[in-house]
Amino acid sequence: MNTSHPLTEHPSLTPPADAHVGPVPTPHPQRRAGDRPPPRATVSLVVPARNEARNIPWVFEQIPDCVDEVILVDGDSVDCTVHMATQCLPTVRHVEQSGPGKGNALRTGFLSATGDHVVMMDADGSMLPGEIPHYLHFLDNGFDFVKGSRFIAGGGSLDITRIRRLGNKALLAAVNHLYDAKLTDLCYGFCAFRRDFLDDLDLHSSGFEIETEMIAHALRSGLRIAEVPSLELPRRSGRSNLHAISDGRRVLRTLLSERPRKR
Repeated sequence: MNTSHPLTEHPSLTPPADAHVGPVPTPHPQRRAGDRPPPRATVSLVVPARNEARNIPWVFEQIPDCVDEVILVDGDSVDCTVHMATQCLPTVRHVEQSGPGKGNALRTGFLSATGDHVVMMDADGSMLPGEIPHYLHFLDNGFDFVKGSRFIAGGGSLDITRIRRLGNKALLAAVNHLYDAKLTDLCYGFCAFRRDFLDDLDLHSSGFEIETEMIAHALRSGLRIAEVPSLELPRRSGRSNLHAISDGRRVLRTLLSERPRKR
């Protein structure tokens, strides 16, 4: 959107030098010398992982300085995921999830987080840690829940298959219809939210459908939601734990069971 002032775009409309276009800003006349800006919100990054030892170094080395706390939730890895994480980032907090599934891992991490803002991202290298400041910008400016989108300008995917794309499109149409929303992406787990709203999200899912449950409950609770462009990369190593058809069915069941009129 063009935000330039029309008077500066067309020379024929340029006002004379003595014209008064608007109020002259003053350099904070009410600010005192001892005033300090409000403290910066602290940030917790929750990373669920299961057998991601070969991907952890690439992910952890790109975590930006704005992240104050990294929580690795290990899902009974049989490789050296935890050891690799502590070697790459000695300050990482390692917590064990109490049951199977990505949903369980995320809920465990959220309850362990201490930051004002909570960011969730995968450990497989498919998400860029360098995008985290974009999410935080919206949280710092009035939004409650921020989600990545691969299908708005500036976003994209180098990994999505035709079946996953079609499935995401169908489920996205369902959530927009059931919740009267205008989202552009659904099945993508790069999100951030204010920790104060964790109770409003009211999470119970144990599997991949937790990402959809978060969005559905955020919509149902009236949280202010923003989408930011995100680039999905191919998994760097190993095999994904996602099963497109079976997990897609669980996502659809979640949307139907959590729709507003049902409750």
